[in-house]
Amino acid sequence: MKDTRPVNLDIGTIKLPITAYASILHRISGVFLFVAIGVMIYALDLSLSSEAAFASIASIMSSAVVKLIVWAVLAGLIYHSVAGVKHLIMDMGYGESYEGGVLGSRITFAVSAVLIALAGMWVW
Repeated sequence: MKDTRPVNLDIGTIKLPITAYASILHRISGVFLFVAIGVMIYALDLSLSSEAAFASIASIMSSAVVKLIVWAVLAGLIYHSVAGVKHLIMDMGYGESYEGGVLGSRITFAVSAVLIALAGMWVW
């Protein structure tokens, strides 16, 4: 049987709902945090090894590039946590409809944006 359905392989032309963006970003932030935890644990291990190593890590942390990286890790942690709370609320039976999912995604983005901005002010 010949399939005559159109095939759209250009991902840039596909219009995804906001719930899909929220889900994709939740997964990306989880993978990002998985990698970042390794780097952060390594920095913690170095800082606890000696007084000189702590001083060198402390001086590195004052760099603008490192502050940006720390802020990115905090942003990933904030978004992943807020989206995780949204999933927990949905597991309790609230917001399981499409409209509830859209509202939950919008709230997730809004709360995350505010908290990420506050984290940026705290880091700098």
